[in-house]
Amino acid sequence: MSQLTGEQEPSWNKGHRLPGRGTDSVGSGWRRTSSSTWAAVLSDVHPSLLSPLTLCALQCVPKSSHVHPVPISGGPEGGPSHAGPGQSRPRMPALPVPEHDSRPPVLYPNLAELENYMGLSLSSQEVQQNLPQIPEGARAAVSGSSPGQLVAPVSGNSLGVLRAEIKPGVREIHLCKDDRGKTGLRLRAIDKGVFVQLVQANTPASLVGLRFGDQILQIDGRDCAGWSTDKAHRAVKKASAEKIVMIVRDRPFQRTVTMHKDSTGHVGFVIKKGKVISLVKGSSAARNGLLTNHYVCEVNGQNVIGLKDKEVTEILATAGNVITLTIIPTVIYEHMVKKLSPTLLHHTMDHSIPDV
Repeated sequence: MSQLTGEQEPSWNKGHRLPGRGTDSVGSGWRRTSSSTWAAVLSDVHPSLLSPLTLCALQCVPKSSHVHPVPISGGPEGGPSHAGPGQSRPRMPALPVPEHDSRPPVLYPNLAELENYMGLSLSSQEVQQNLPQIPEGARAAVSGSSPGQLVAPVSGNSLGVLRAEIKPGVREIHLCKDDRGKTGLRLRAIDKGVFVQLVQANTPASLVGLRFGDQILQIDGRDCAGWSTDKAHRAVKKASAEKIVMIVRDRPFQRTVTMHKDSTGHVGFVIKKGKVISLVKGSSAARNGLLTNHYVCEVNGQNVIGLKDKEVTEILATAGNVITLTIIPTVIYEHMVKKLSPTLLHHTMDHSIPDV
């Protein structure tokens, strides 16, 4: 094997020159750089400045390898070079460690941080001052056909709204019979439920506030679910004349729509034989969600089932500027009034104005 001098570069070390090291007078600048030496060089570099691949390479150095620490220092002109004996080596400054914040993260900034953002005034005081002020208990309804004013307050004291209200939940009523043993009530079984089909005027049923479409849940403590029409009538007939306890749910198949009359005194719908057949575009009826193919059951709480269209129109004309309609889908209505003659509905149904 030939002797290697400092001025000869072995073929197996070509290109492996220690970074930042120049060739000195004795030619000792070229030497083999092992993985252990590279590990020592990079050990002085802060881990945050190394790539993941470099960190992985450092972790792969065997613990038994003999590592010669190679300090790094800045050279005068040739860049970084090895520090000689007695020379201090500068260390990389330690990166600040973020303190742990125990406070929960803020997902949305508060109003104080958003004040004057993009020229907007978003303080709590300004927000409260610009909120729409509607009196307590007021209800909203669309008025007129002007596109600039869509919503108008409806007083909570409106008798029509109060009379037509469909209350949630159930209520208990105490029904009795007249001197003839009649209640003035006719029931109808629909979809395994029992419903009020007819309430005759000036009868015990009308006095306790039963209405067309109310659902009877119990009669004297007995559940009515699944009963037939005949079984429901037999239960009422056999009940005590002094007191019949019923659990009732208000008109589950019906809903109310409140509207305002325009300058001509109309709300914008057309009825034929008690059914809504068309709506006027841009009218209060259209904007408040009145639908065609629905029957009108009540006007401001007054039952109009069985009345002629002319009679319903007269009630609408004298009902005031705020109109609340109670409507029911045609398919349900026709099933409810099945086997009832128009004459019976017109002359027997209670059409009186209910009490609030």
